Amino acid sequence: MSWGQRLGIGLGLWWGSGLLIFGVAACRKADSPDSAAAPGLTALEPGAGRRLPSTTPHQTSAYCQECHREVHAAWTGTDHANANQPIDVAGLAAAFEGYDRIEDGGAVFRPVHEAGEYRMVGVAADGTETVYPVRAALGQKPSRQMLVETEPGRIQPTDMAWDPARADWFNVFGQENRRPGEWGHWTGRGMNWNSMCAHCHMTGFQKHYDVAADRYNSTWTEHGISCIQCHGPVSAGHGSTPPDLTGLDWIKDRRTAEQTCAYCHARNEQLTPEFPPGALYEDHFRLTLPVQSGVFYPDGQQLDEDFNWTSVKLSRMHHAGVSCMDCHDPHTSETILPVENNALCMQCHSPPGRTMPLTGIQSPVIDPTAHSRHLDGSTGNQCVSCHMPTANYMVRSPRHDHGWLKPDPLMTKELDIPNACNSCHTEETVDWAVAHTDAWYGEKMDSRQRQRARAVAAAQAGKEAGVDQLLALWSDEDIPAWRATYLQLLTPHADHHPEIVAAARGAAAHPDPMVRAAAMQALTGIPGQADLLRAGMKDPVRLVRFDAAWGLPQEIEQNPELAAEYRTYLDLALDQPGGQLRKGQFFANLGRWEEAIGPIHQATQWDRYSPGIHQTHALVLQAADRLPEAANAFYRAARLEPANGEAMFTAGLAFAESGKFAEAETALSTAVQRDPTLHRAWYNLGLLRNQQGDTAGALHALSEAEKAGPQIADYPYAAATIHWRLGDRDTARAAAQRALAIDPAYAPARRMLP
Repeated sequence: MSWGQRLGIGLGLWWGSGLLIFGVAACRKADSPDSAAAPGLTALEPGAGRRLPSTTPHQTSAYCQECHREVHAAWTGTDHANANQPIDVAGLAAAFEGYDRIEDGGAVFRPVHEAGEYRMVGVAADGTETVYPVRAALGQKPSRQMLVETEPGRIQPTDMAWDPARADWFNVFGQENRRPGEWGHWTGRGMNWNSMCAHCHMTGFQKHYDVAADRYNSTWTEHGISCIQCHGPVSAGHGSTPPDLTGLDWIKDRRTAEQTCAYCHARNEQLTPEFPPGALYEDHFRLTLPVQSGVFYPDGQQLDEDFNWTSVKLSRMHHAGVSCMDCHDPHTSETILPVENNALCMQCHSPPGRTMPLTGIQSPVIDPTAHSRHLDGSTGNQCVSCHMPTANYMVRSPRHDHGWLKPDPLMTKELDIPNACNSCHTEETVDWAVAHTDAWYGEKMDSRQRQRARAVAAAQAGKEAGVDQLLALWSDEDIPAWRATYLQLLTPHADHHPEIVAAARGAAAHPDPMVRAAAMQALTGIPGQADLLRAGMKDPVRLVRFDAAWGLPQEIEQNPELAAEYRTYLDLALDQPGGQLRKGQFFANLGRWEEAIGPIHQATQWDRYSPGIHQTHALVLQAADRLPEAANAFYRAARLEPANGEAMFTAGLAFAESGKFAEAETALSTAVQRDPTLHRAWYNLGLLRNQQGDTAGALHALSEAEKAGPQIADYPYAAATIHWRLGDRDTARAAAQRALAIDPAYAPARRMLP
């Protein structure tokens, strides 16, 4: 089936926010679902699509429209419905007329429309042109990225996007000037539509990646994520029994349905090829939490391209029982009440407040004007302005943070976390905002939100104080996503903090699978914890089983069912450097070093500018006793981090170990240039120079080592041995005395003295 045939069917939408089947008005179709597919629709190949039984037609939005016209009409025209548009409905003429050349942020193209076909002609720095046929458009507003075919079946969204509202082109990466060869360049794997975009922009999408050929033969049911992507395919009896849309069961169903929203509105790692509507999220995804710096702010606010689900899970609102559909209509994608007059928020916070059905938590009553200290009707009086601030992603896409946090200017001052006060009052200082919030809200500002931010920031920076702060928070934290975050941050310290191991052992029985999975991570590698890891390998939730299995990889094959699903997981993302790296690391965990090298090397080729991947490659090569190759890999990693002296120091030691002394001296010299406080690097440089016959250079390096590490006796003693060999006994004895002053029991120095 050609690309044009696959693209030319139906409508599309952006993600899976709809209710499950129980959320649709009941009806009975005149025709059985076993009848032929709707006219004009192109059927997929056998077995393609989204787990549709072979006897069921490929149910598209047109098929559902016959009974659900009102819902279909509400959905049509939304960002969801137009997230991925075929050429014939994308309305691209205006974008391609009157533009001989477009450029921004280092990208240069010539948009061409000839004989009914659209092309993006890429212009390289040397003027070389490459013609890319446009197959579709990704997104509706605020941008439409052209989906071009760079190789047969391989689709990439261009970084130059068309803004239909402003009627201009712009670079979605701003002025980052991403380079060809980078993972995140528009031609790179980080921007590959088949792997990175389509599963949240299409219905029934199947990647169909051929590992051996490095080719895609992707298929789908229709454009965007339409009815069955959220509701699942309907059965022959659909509509015969009206769903119960009242009572506690309906509330529970809405909490289940929101996980279908999370499928695409989350930053995550995929654990399985598909996510069936109604499934448990943690059975198919690993949610990204604010553990690694640079992804979320330490208080949980979104920083990078994080979408919403993590913020929701971290929030007090969600913990109380608020779900997506308490605020959003799943078919129009709009809020169910206005935000401008606070009606949306006041449905819970007006007198007498609201008791959440599932949790029994009572929402506080709030007077917006008294609370905000801003005039009624002003922007500052809108709840969302302060508690759901917006940030632009992809340059022109404003998105609300969904953590419902309070603005805290003091955290801006301490940790550079943005606050809504200064985001609005741009002419005022942070100190001005701190003074006002302190005067208005007093002790309320010194909240758990602030304590979390400080603890997470300290832990991310590797400060030992962060351990005590996190353990203190752990003792009474009631939000599972934060408990999982704390435990993941504490994991690197578990081997020398028994209290962390004790916390993890207790967390292994926690009702939330994210917390249990974090416990498995914390217990991995800790002696005496295999019992809980083995129990975790039998957990009912896949995320927990996988994290337990990672801790006991040699025992996976003892459980055939687990082994099968784990192999699927390891093969899931082999078209991405991260997937290759994951498979290589798994082999490395088994001590199968030679098998680990291949996929990790492939990862370095697909993401050449990632120092972490090169460093992992180096460590595996070193373990395989391939020392010269390991040294080169360490050096490549260090060169990618120009400010990292430690990385270059490691490269220098690796070169010396492999007998490449000239390269070792270059690396060690570079390390101390980057960071003159690296006394061990100065010391090793001194030893190496002495070995090479450069006595003056050796003594200089050892002198610098002694200055940078004045509490280490090895440094003056090494200088003493060189002076002794040169016959300068007085200088040698003086250096030996300095060593003994540091460590009176330092026997080698003692032997130099009379």
